[in-house]
Amino acid sequence: MKGIEITYLPVDDKGLVNVEDLKKAIRPTTILISVMFANNEIGTVEPIKEIGRIAHEHGIYFHTDAVQAFGHLPIDVNEMNIDLLSASGHKINGPKGIGLLYIRKGIKITNLIHGGAQESGKRAGTTNAAGIIGFAKATELAVRDMEETRAYESRLRDKLIAGVTAEIPFTRVNGDLTNRLSNNVNFCFRFIEGESLLIMLDQKGICASSGSACTSGSLDPSHVLLAIGLPHEIAHGSLRLTLSKDTTEEDIDYVVESLKEIVGRLRMMSPLYEDFVKKNKEASA
Repeated sequence: MKGIEITYLPVDDKGLVNVEDLKKAIRPTTILISVMFANNEIGTVEPIKEIGRIAHEHGIYFHTDAVQAFGHLPIDVNEMNIDLLSASGHKINGPKGIGLLYIRKGIKITNLIHGGAQESGKRAGTTNAAGIIGFAKATELAVRDMEETRAYESRLRDKLIAGVTAEIPFTRVNGDLTNRLSNNVNFCFRFIEGESLLIMLDQKGICASSGSACTSGSLDPSHVLLAIGLPHEIAHGSLRLTLSKDTTEEDIDYVVESLKEIVGRLRMMSPLYEDFVKKNKEASA
């Protein structure tokens, strides 16, 4: 945006924003702080309440992109000091193409598109009634079952992490293991390429990604993994798996066994892995 200076904050090796870095970055001209509630790739949940408190202490508006957290984590905009919050229906089994922006009463925003009175002048076009109703119902169901779903997903998530790290050596779990979304797992497997892994998983009927859908057309490693300090060669071997209340124990077992087989096969074809094994043998001889 012309005339606006933006400061980007670093994160630690788990993807967490340091609140002390945030405090240091605030200037007299700062008008808005925006932090993602939970990262869509590595699942790390940020200290939103603390960040919001700091923003309000300095008289600054606080926005959070809660697309990944909405309907999955308890959110209280007052308790968490949130002034603006964005969310999307497709992340909670609602319709695609519908979202919301919560704006705290009294905050005025400038129109990007001017509209008619039926849209309160904020945008042009007819209200997407079907999408809105579908989003509302999906939200109702997600909130109703939230605690039960989180407990179930967390158990499967931890089983998946334990199984993969036990069965596949040279595996890294990305993101914070404690402050983490219940339905997210992200691994890096050394000595392989993520794209080859995805193709072979797809052949076994397993849907996964190497990053976010937003960057699916890029061959570059995930900017999220680079931001947490991973070198390119390790970030290229990333895999993101998302769970749901429909995922079963048998699904987890199948994924662990499939990953063990596929990663082993890809490493046998990798000259990097061959050199690594050779050097290790020489060092132990």
